[in-house]
Amino acid sequence: MSVYENLKKLNIEIPKAPDPVGAYIAYKKTANLLFISGQISIDSNGKITKGKLGKNLTIDQGKAAAKLCAINIIAQAKKACNERLENIANCIKLTGYVNSTNEFTEQPEIINTASELIFAVFGENGKHARAAISANSLPLGAAVEIDAIFELK
Repeated sequence: MSVYENLKKLNIEIPKAPDPVGAYIAYKKTANLLFISGQISIDSNGKITKGKLGKNLTIDQGKAAAKLCAINIIAQAKKACNERLENIANCIKLTGYVNSTNEFTEQPEIINTASELIFAVFGENGKHARAAISANSLPLGAAVEIDAIFELK
């Protein structure tokens, strides 16, 4: 199935790519690589999922936040590829940051949600290397932030 068929099957609409919240660009293309800056857990209405896993957010809330990040990554990729996601050859790597307490150790479970969504959308080409890292805080109090590297056709 195509990327667009997969998105439809998953009942996911890709929103307008969020604008950067600081002095950086949302993505950078070089040669055949696309680097996407960290995408926080912000929805299409601008509402940020804020909080800390292990303190005031549940694992399910963390997973929902990671899904938002993955959707925003896809939105940035779509924008970078002139609205043509079929120009993505492979997802190379995701790096996920989870706003969590020192005692919270389920960062991989949270970031799995984003990885699984990328797999579901891009199929075999969505399989990637990954890191899932604990962070004491994230920009704007976000629960999760994820950056990505893609290979372009």
